[in-house]
Amino acid sequence: MKKLVQLSYLIVCLLLTNSWAHATTMNGFILNDALIPETEIFSGGPPKDGIPSLDHPKFVKASEATFLNDHDRVLALKRNGVAKAYPIRILNWHEIVNDSFGDEGVIITYCPLCGSGTASEAKVGGRFLQYGVSGLLYNSDVLMYDRETQSLWSQILSQAVTGPMKGTMLPAVAVTHTTWGDWRKRHPDTLVLGMNTGFNRNYQANPYAGYEEESSIMFPVRFRSEGYHPKEQVLGLVIDGKAKAYPFVELAKGSGEFNDNLAGETLKVRYSHDHKSAEIFDAAGKPLPGVTLFWFAWYAFYPDTEIYRDGVGN
Repeated sequence: MKKLVQLSYLIVCLLLTNSWAHATTMNGFILNDALIPETEIFSGGPPKDGIPSLDHPKFVKASEATFLNDHDRVLALKRNGVAKAYPIRILNWHEIVNDSFGDEGVIITYCPLCGSGTASEAKVGGRFLQYGVSGLLYNSDVLMYDRETQSLWSQILSQAVTGPMKGTMLPAVAVTHTTWGDWRKRHPDTLVLGMNTGFNRNYQANPYAGYEEESSIMFPVRFRSEGYHPKEQVLGLVIDGKAKAYPFVELAKGSGEFNDNLAGETLKVRYSHDHKSAEIFDAAGKPLPGVTLFWFAWYAFYPDTEIYRDGVGN
């Protein structure tokens, strides 16, 4: 009996060892059975949490944000009666802010490689999740992970692509990508993410200086399009599986406000020539969670996207 138990133990160990040997891992994350091709997940260089998320963000009043100029870019939103702005110059170094608006957890994310800023509810499926930077990329876009289940999440897809949460969607929140001057004028009582982050970073320097002007990108992507400059900014929106891009170069040709349609829904698009920012609303005037990002990044995820072109029937 003792020999039989020992033999069974050895068989189990061999099976576990063999299973682990065939597991694809990167930065400590198991990639097997991912919703995205494992061979197209790349290390961005830093290890897991090598780019530290801000888990206890500190804010200052607008009048105290002397480190910002009116033309500085911010991600911003107002929720539960509270307005907040997150300077891109800080997000470049941290990419994720685990924040709250009252009792509601909200995650703010920014991927410098894709120029993409998003906001989402932190409570998913009745469970509050906190997120960190995995150090991994898909389509040049940051893959986040939640610390509770170690699942990987695609920022632009707003979906878990590995782990126990695989297939789960993040509840998107509308966020404005504009200038500090524009947001402060609209919301003079806004709070601003301050530079007292607890980390030693030079927030006056841009670690990606010149990247927005270059036509080259740093990491492989699944699909490429020659339609626009790769770093052309677009406002992207998905409704019922239908994707549409609004290139800023097209929006700049018009008056700045027009109605459009996507997936049978009437939309109102607003573009600011002065602040080079775009927002999109439903027929009732409710902000929709579009994302401002580089053209190459949107096309990499949505190669079948519709494209708004000024002067062309849409």
